[in-house]
Amino acid sequence: MASQSRRGGISLPDRRGRGSSKQEPNILAKINNSQIVSKGKQAACDAVFVAKKLLKSTGKAAWIAGTSFLILAVPLIIEMDREQQLTELELQQQSLLGAPPVGLPPPM
Repeated sequence: MASQSRRGGISLPDRRGRGSSKQEPNILAKINNSQIVSKGKQAACDAVFVAKKLLKSTGKAAWIAGTSFLILAVPLIIEMDREQQLTELELQQQSLLGAPPVGLPPPM
């Protein structure tokens, strides 16, 4: 009952070249297996590896620089701003009390 296992339709012939080990490789296979392509692939892999390492180390350096800025520079900026505000407040209070401005020399 082998005839019942195939149900209608047409059967296509096998593709040429399948199963024959003596077939000559096509042009794409020749190009893919060429030495210059393999060297190019190796160079591309090496470039990707170096780029990943560079990005990783650059990220670490950026993290260190950013953290150092936050720890050292931001408090300094805040303190300088506070000092400036206090100086302005003192000048404003002195002008309300009628004292001469600090920057001018006393009249003679």
